[in-house]
Amino acid sequence: MRGRALTQAEITALMAVCHNDSTTVGVRDAALIAILRGGGLRRSEVVKLNIRDFNSETGALQVIDAKGGKDRTVYLPQSAIPFVTSWLTVRGYQPGALLCPVRKGGEVQLRRMTPQALLLIIQKRAQEAGVESFSPHDFRRTFCSDLLDAGIDIVTVQKLAGHASPVTTAKYDRRGEETKRRAVQSLGF
Repeated sequence: MRGRALTQAEITALMAVCHNDSTTVGVRDAALIAILRGGGLRRSEVVKLNIRDFNSETGALQVIDAKGGKDRTVYLPQSAIPFVTSWLTVRGYQPGALLCPVRKGGEVQLRRMTPQALLLIIQKRAQEAGVESFSPHDFRRTFCSDLLDAGIDIVTVQKLAGHASPVTTAKYDRRGEETKRRAVQSLGF
């Protein structure tokens, strides 16, 4: 499997460069990274999100017409929600795309970002943060791997990721022999 999982230090560095950028772009990019990291979405799913798809109370994101034509609900961690709500305060609550392009002067354009624009944003922020090159899909890889590492069952991770089969989800499982050894210790005789 190509790509890599991001470390927590790398994610922190990415968020720090966004936080240190007090412009509209910095606020938007922090929300973008929070959604990629916290929701495990494909970049094609992120750019299709509408403002109505986000519930700021629960952190729910309605992913409509995802890969395979299926809809699903994912939940952002509580720690990610403020980044999205801060962006909405700047963006405004007019209907339309959740994440939007921003002009050089800071004007929010109420239209969709392209998947390519999302990639360029991530590459720019990685360079600024001194993080080794990675793709937006690596946030998804990190999401799945971290949940599996935390002991979340593979079917739940499969549903969150929108995988058609747990076989796909299993490719992100980096738990080794020690995890298997510990797992059988709960069995008694």
